[in-house]
Amino acid sequence: MKRVTNLYKNAYSGISPASWWLSLVMLVNRSGTMVVPFMTLYLTQTLNYSIGQAGLVMGVFGMGAVCGGFLGGKLTDKFGFYNIQLGALICGGIMFLVLGQMASFPAICICTFVLAVLNDSFRPANATAIAEYSTEENRTRSYSVNRLAINVGWALGGALGGIIASKNYHLIFWVDGFTNIGAAILLRAVLSPKRNSQTPAKKEKPVIKTRSAYQDKMYLVFILLTVLFGCTFFQLFSTLPVFYNQGLHLTPMFIGFIMAINGVLVAAFEMAIVFTLERRNKNLTYIITGTLLCGLSFVTFNLFAGMQWVAVLAVLVVTAGEILSMPFMNTFWVSRTNADNRGQYAGLYTAAWSIAQVVGPAVGAQIAQHLGFDTLWWTVGCVSVITAIGFRLVQIRMKPIIA
Repeated sequence: MKRVTNLYKNAYSGISPASWWLSLVMLVNRSGTMVVPFMTLYLTQTLNYSIGQAGLVMGVFGMGAVCGGFLGGKLTDKFGFYNIQLGALICGGIMFLVLGQMASFPAICICTFVLAVLNDSFRPANATAIAEYSTEENRTRSYSVNRLAINVGWALGGALGGIIASKNYHLIFWVDGFTNIGAAILLRAVLSPKRNSQTPAKKEKPVIKTRSAYQDKMYLVFILLTVLFGCTFFQLFSTLPVFYNQGLHLTPMFIGFIMAINGVLVAAFEMAIVFTLERRNKNLTYIITGTLLCGLSFVTFNLFAGMQWVAVLAVLVVTAGEILSMPFMNTFWVSRTNADNRGQYAGLYTAAWSIAQVVGPAVGAQIAQHLGFDTLWWTVGCVSVITAIGFRLVQIRMKPIIA
């Protein structure tokens, strides 16, 4: 027992105060995440738009998120990660309040796009800040702490949002907006250049010309593989719940319980596992293993067709894959950057996940509808194997110290 206690103590030690403060900012921000999860219900039940129109709005949000990733990365390298985070939080918070007042479909689409651009411009700046506040020895764990804050905040926001939405859908826009602004106030209070020595006072101009992320061919291959990985992983939150209900005949309550297992396990074990593995310097090896495990988790539904207990097995396997892959993906992209081009690299990485979040569920739903869930799970498995092979080829091309 003492050994386990020391493991967790060591896993959470050595992380800079600035990284902890940044994670707290993220927790406050994500605790108000209500509009996006309930947007479809709001549009169809309160404003009486069709499901097709609601889907179009979410598609517009996805396009805005992709643009926000690219734009946020560019602006971060130009103006610094602190300024972009602060501006994105304040402007995004105001935009949530504005969107809640819109009723016409064109106005909703325009405001949704602007909101998504602002929201996702925050992410590259945030990823760059984590890299700045961490060292090579604790960088992966610093990203994991941030992921922990996101997961906890998302859970809190979803639960509270359900309660608030059941009373008045319009209130979720106010809560989401003010938590954004509250996170901005906290960011300024604890991480402004005047209050935190780790936050640069201004963005220094590069002394020499640095490599562009768009000229880093190996990184562009990595981004493409990340999109493929994300397309398979996001089935977990889109087509899989439908399969649980229609294919395995599970109740909504049990589906919620299974989905919650993922978040609980990530929160409980990711930091300890990352702490144990990060010093071995085998980032791409872990990514490859995690990619294969995520694919395997979906294939189990075909291997044990019709068995309800396989739902629990699948979530255990996909969680193991997530813990092995995602933290070390962050470590990989940061390893190819410096202080002058980090925002651009982060912007591409953020955009990759935004693209996957749009494409993955859309394509998965079409395969499930027209070809069946069995075909979908085999497809996910095959794409995962191809993605893992791609990561392996990247590893072969990389120097051992990076691979």
